[in-house]
Amino acid sequence: MIRALHSAASGMYAQELHIDSIANNLANVNTTGYKKSHAEFQDLLYQNLRTSGVENSLGNVMPTDLQVGTGVKAISVTRDMGQGDVAQTGGRLDLAIEGEGFFQIRQLDGTTAYTRDGSLKLSSEGVLVTSDGLTFEPEITVPQGTVDVQVSRDGVVSALLAGDTAPVQIGTIELAVFTNPAGLRALGQNLYAETAASGAPQLGAAASEQFGQIAQGYLETSNVKVVEEMVAMIAAQRAYEVSSKAIRASDDMLGIASTLRR
Repeated sequence: MIRALHSAASGMYAQELHIDSIANNLANVNTTGYKKSHAEFQDLLYQNLRTSGVENSLGNVMPTDLQVGTGVKAISVTRDMGQGDVAQTGGRLDLAIEGEGFFQIRQLDGTTAYTRDGSLKLSSEGVLVTSDGLTFEPEITVPQGTVDVQVSRDGVVSALLAGDTAPVQIGTIELAVFTNPAGLRALGQNLYAETAASGAPQLGAAASEQFGQIAQGYLETSNVKVVEEMVAMIAAQRAYEVSSKAIRASDDMLGIASTLRR
């Protein structure tokens, strides 16, 4: 019964983490480029009370083990990098990736982070930056007097200057792909960092080989499905309740045992 208390408690801890993951998904249902995550679990060690293949007192060989589990543990919170819906915004500096790839962002410490959030802005110097003021990589500067910015499907950025009839190319957007994008570490601010699990980034032009293409005037929405998260939340809540009932049942049984008299 003491074992049952610990096993049921581990189940409650696991479902708390599950709910934390679901709550974060629902909180980010409208976050541009957000990728949902889900908790994964493993059973804990087992106590062998009897081993299969041994003879019992009657000389019969026992066909199965007698094992009792000791609970569950959270093993990972896995991120689903599936494509989110693409919503039209009409913004000339709003970019969405259709397919594989990440935009590159230069952080304040000089390292490179990666994002699916293509809602770009112009700095006071005309440099393309994120909403937090981080520089887009490779750096692209829009010249003064630009009346329109055009981004092709393959990432070529052009500027139409006042008085000109044809746009001038001012840069090319380079995308990054990873062998295991789920291994990227979330940094917040819609940014991800490379890890040993993700592998090194492979850089290339949009709309080539394994790289997705760029859609100007669109943003990728979160890939969270509210109905799926609500169903998962209900299941997690019920699992939490069942574990709590197992604790109460174990406590009642311990109470009965402790009041036994000769």
